[in-house]
Amino acid sequence: MTPPRNFLRAAFAGALLLAAAACRAGSGLVFVANEKDDALTLIDAKTLAVAGSLPTCARPRHLQLLPGGARLLVACGDAGRADIVDLATRRVVDSSPLGHDPEALDISADGRLAYVSAEDDHALAVFDLAAGKEVGRVALGPEPEGVKLAPDGRRVYVTSEVAGVVYAIATSTLAIERTIPVGRRPRRLALAADGAQLWVTNEKDASISVISTDSLDVIATLPLEVDGLAADGITPVGMVLAPDGATMYVALGRANRVAFVDVATRHVRALVPVGKRTWALALSADGGRLFVAGGLSNDITAIDTGTAQALKTIPVGQVPNAVLVDD
Repeated sequence: MTPPRNFLRAAFAGALLLAAAACRAGSGLVFVANEKDDALTLIDAKTLAVAGSLPTCARPRHLQLLPGGARLLVACGDAGRADIVDLATRRVVDSSPLGHDPEALDISADGRLAYVSAEDDHALAVFDLAAGKEVGRVALGPEPEGVKLAPDGRRVYVTSEVAGVVYAIATSTLAIERTIPVGRRPRRLALAADGAQLWVTNEKDASISVISTDSLDVIATLPLEVDGLAADGITPVGMVLAPDGATMYVALGRANRVAFVDVATRHVRALVPVGKRTWALALSADGGRLFVAGGLSNDITAIDTGTAQALKTIPVGQVPNAVLVDD
């Protein structure tokens, strides 16, 4: 029998309040969101074998652990909501609305608020996950996508693909502090240099813009090049920073490669071939393995980051769009 909705909501709210004190070992799994299957593929992070599948809401597009690590949030574009998965039982135990066609999001440190890019509404929406309702909204340029909270939670950054800008928004007032021009079709965001730099992938410029989080100015632009490919064949999207902060891993989209970028020098030190149309990637906790989704080849490539060599290609579901490692 399914528990009453109010019971689940109360349990979820309680879990959020206790999350900061929670201590939990990882599940040892890699979770892959398959857009066309409405399901997650589960991979054993050590053996690299498929360990199962988990049904979700329609068109899962974003994965994020809630504070404490015991629950996984799965944001679904076509469902307009997030499923909450209990990792111990691998079951959906709750859900929360996220508005029409949520694209990407970030979650406050206490796990209560989700900052969601509402692509079709040209806005950033703020949802209280425990209450299950929208509590704020900011009008932005067309097709907002990437969302990243500052480490102190006082600011949230959002890209606009069509406007070619990054918005810096104060979370206390939801006022836009600065509109920062970057390259064409900015997609995703990552923090580097202990939060002093915000990196932005520019999909149509084959580049990365580096923004100072102090001055909110662009301080560098990194061109991305692959021998034998024209710039329009290099379409960077996802990024993830190594645990030691020395390397940024960048998925190069149609170039079917991952770039290892030295953060200090801002130079590409390795290019690793992976599956087709690489948009999403995630690291193991120790940074030793990188998992890269091939959105058009329906697979995950596991890479040894020390040797910059692929270890295995793992078939998953249709159109993998997000990856999360819980080890």
